[in-house]
Amino acid sequence: MCSSKSFSFKKRSTQEKKALIVCFGEMLIDFVPITAGVSLADAEGFKKAAGGAPANVAVGISRLGGSAAFMGKVGKDEFGYMLADILKENNVDYSGMRFDPNARTALAFVTLRSDGEREFMFYRNPSADKLLHEKELDVNLIKKADIFHYGSISLIEEPCRSAHLAAMDIAKKAGCILSYDPNLRLPLWPSAEAAQQGIMSIWNQADIIKISEEEIEFLTGGDDPYDDDVVMKKLYHPNLKLLIVTEGAAGCRYYTKEFKGKVEGIKADAVDTTGAGDSFVGAILNSWGSDLNLYKDEKRLREALLFANACGALTVQKKGAIPAMPTKEAVDQFLHQTTA
Repeated sequence: MCSSKSFSFKKRSTQEKKALIVCFGEMLIDFVPITAGVSLADAEGFKKAAGGAPANVAVGISRLGGSAAFMGKVGKDEFGYMLADILKENNVDYSGMRFDPNARTALAFVTLRSDGEREFMFYRNPSADKLLHEKELDVNLIKKADIFHYGSISLIEEPCRSAHLAAMDIAKKAGCILSYDPNLRLPLWPSAEAAQQGIMSIWNQADIIKISEEEIEFLTGGDDPYDDDVVMKKLYHPNLKLLIVTEGAAGCRYYTKEFKGKVEGIKADAVDTTGAGDSFVGAILNSWGSDLNLYKDEKRLREALLFANACGALTVQKKGAIPAMPTKEAVDQFLHQTTA
């Protein structure tokens, strides 16, 4: 029995060294008010922080000791170079990043309510992230990936939409696991109907999907997001290995072909919820990268989800997304304190 356990550990650690997670999509600058609970107009000042869900996930993976790369486009401007430097500082491969001389890096002003929840105002008409062309894709980087992760914002407009679809196709043919976090940002879509159709247009190709309660309600036209039947009948598809529903501070639910369940959240004093979901996704993908059969073992999956919940809980305690991403040591210490 001991030898089989040590063999499985060896096997996982070998995979851990090799697993590369490529995150595709937008990277931008978040301007977060210095004081929570005020409107943008009343904010006395803002702190700038790197953001954009796929980039947040890449940094989250790297902070946990994993191997991550980011693919996307920023402006050939001060903010674009700043974002590239942040990826470099966080040991994220940014060789797939492109710089547009004719468009600016996207900006988002984030209103922080007193409970740490957010509202967004975007400046991206057009921003560089929308202008990534298929011919600019680093095909070799995609083919090297074990996991290819993406959202839905890169599906909103051409030419980025075609680049996104082509990248997914390359990844699928190369045998990558496809990971999808829709990350609904309704103000960026032309209409609610366009958002629903756009998000669902690539739904059935993903191996892993992470979705929130609000997104379930939106995508199903108002159905109960806590109803397992709604999730399994309307959102689970035959090719899916794992569907995760996040419930913020309450934790998460998980669904596979073989089992389903819930992992409770960990209490934390929320300062800014920006990036909490991305931190959660980074943790799950990092765990998956070191154990490609994670979804088949409920005990190991639950451990990985508890760790991911802890990542999210730590992230909400600081302002900004990327600055708040925790290290593995910080998560282990936090779990020891909160579950002891």
